[in-house]
Amino acid sequence: MDIMASLSAFGGGLIGYLVPFLFVLTIVVFFHELGHFLVARWRGVKVIAFSIGFGPEVAGFNDRHGTRWKLSAIPLGGYVKFLGDDNAASVPDHDAAATMSDDEKKVSFIHKPVGSRAAVVAAGPIANFILAILIFAGIFMTAGKQITSARVDQVQPNSAAAAAGFQPGDLVVAIGKEKIDSFSDMQRIVSISAGEPLEVQVERGGTQVTLKATPELREIKDNFGNVHRVGVLGISRSMAPGDVKTQTYSPVGAVIAGAQETWFVVDRTLSYIGGIFAGREAADQLGGPIRIAQVSGQVATAGFVALLHLTAVLSVSIGLLNLFPIPLLDGGHLLFYAIEAARGRPLSERAQEVGFRIGLAIVVMLMIFATFNDILHLATS
Repeated sequence: MDIMASLSAFGGGLIGYLVPFLFVLTIVVFFHELGHFLVARWRGVKVIAFSIGFGPEVAGFNDRHGTRWKLSAIPLGGYVKFLGDDNAASVPDHDAAATMSDDEKKVSFIHKPVGSRAAVVAAGPIANFILAILIFAGIFMTAGKQITSARVDQVQPNSAAAAAGFQPGDLVVAIGKEKIDSFSDMQRIVSISAGEPLEVQVERGGTQVTLKATPELREIKDNFGNVHRVGVLGISRSMAPGDVKTQTYSPVGAVIAGAQETWFVVDRTLSYIGGIFAGREAADQLGGPIRIAQVSGQVATAGFVALLHLTAVLSVSIGLLNLFPIPLLDGGHLLFYAIEAARGRPLSERAQEVGFRIGLAIVVMLMIFATFNDILHLATS
C-alpha cells in the first residue's frame, strides 16, 4: 500500500479515529492541567486561564476568581497560565514581574517561594499518575482481571524456549528474583529482555527445575495489525479450565493493582528509552498524534473498557514525558527550581532564556521525528 493510499484510508476513517482520540486526549490533558490548577489555588497563585487546546478560543467563561476557562481551536494539549507567566509554557515574564504592585506580587507565580512553584509544576504529572491508577482500579473492580497461569502448552521448534529445555506442562514460578503469578507476568519480563539471559524457575512434575533462556527479538503483530518488536521465548499458554480464572478486587486491592499496573507502564517506557540509547531498541516505535489517533480508533472498536485502558496508559506516558528534564516541560522547570534551591538564587534571565530555547528546539525535533514515524507507519500498514 503506497503512502497516499494509506493517508486516504486514514482520512476515510477520520471520524472513527478523531472522536476516540479527542476523548482520550481531552481527559488526560484536563487532569494534567487540573493538577497544576488545584495546587496553584492551594498555594495562593492567581490563575489567569485554564485552556483545553491551543490557539484561538472557541468557547469559555470566567469563574468567580477571574480565571478564564476555555476550549481552544487546536485540541492537541492544553495549559494553565498564571499571573507572571509570559506564555502558555509558564516561561516567566520578568519585565512584567518587575512592575507588579505588592498585591500582585502576593499572588503571582514568579514571586512564590521555590517550594511552592515546584509543587505547582509537579502536580501536573502526579495528577496523570493518579488518574491512571484510578482508571486501572475502576476497571479491575468492575470488569475484573483475567488471569492465565504461566503454564506452557506448546513449545515452538527452534525457539529460545526449545533451546532452553522448556517442556509442555511446565509451570513458570519465577524469573530471576521475580515471582511469576501469571502468563502476563512472564510476558512482561520476557518482552523487555530480548538478548538478555534469564534464569527461569519452572515446576515440572512436582519438582523445581532451573532453565536458562535468552529471549529472541521478533516483530509481533497485534490484533489491529500494528507491529511491535518484543522479546519472545516461543511458548504458548495453557487455556485449560484450571489455568484460566477471572480475579475480582476489593477497592483497596484494586488501587494496589492499579498502582502496580501504572508502575509497569513507567518501567516498560523507561526500559524502552534506555534500550534506544543502548542500541537494543529501534526509535521507529516512537509515535505522535497521528499514531495515537489511529490506535485510539482501533482500540475503541474493542469497547469502552479498552478505550479507558488506553487512556490510563497514555496518562502515564504523558506524566512521565513531562518529568523529563527538558526546559519547557514540567521536568525542565523542576530542574531550574532544583538549581535555584541549591544556589539560593534563580538562574540568570539569560541562562533561563537559552534553556527554554534549547528545550523548544528539542520538543519541536521530537514532534517532527514522531510525526515522520507516524507517516511511515501509515505507509507500511
